Amino acid sequence: MHKATQTRRTNLSPRLYRMPPPMSEKDWQAQVVQLAGTFGWMVQHSRPAQVGDRWMTAITGNVGFPDLVLAHRTKGVIFAELKTETGRMATAQTDWRDTLASHVEWHLWRPSDLDAVMRRLSRAA
Repeated sequence: MHKATQTRRTNLSPRLYRMPPPMSEKDWQAQVVQLAGTFGWMVQHSRPAQVGDRWMTAITGNVGFPDLVLAHRTKGVIFAELKTETGRMATAQTDWRDTLASHVEWHLWRPSDLDAVMRRLSRAA
């Protein structure tokens, strides 16, 4: 008779799969800016500065303006609001969207939109 062959398993602790931390808006913006440069777009972004214990962006006009304005000689002009996967637009940002979107190309881009962003930045308007 044959003895039943048993496979001996070593005592392995279970491996835990950890999702990478969510991409911050700052990192997402850096990625979009880099892609825009790769495809020949000019980029405008107003950076906030810390004043005392507050962060402020020096502007004249209405708050909530889109994060990026991208311009290309042949591919057009894009106004882009960037958010994390769970980020929400403030009322002032939706006011800008509602005002701009019927007249210009306006996008809300999240990290999960990376493929769409690459397609848009690489193609003609």
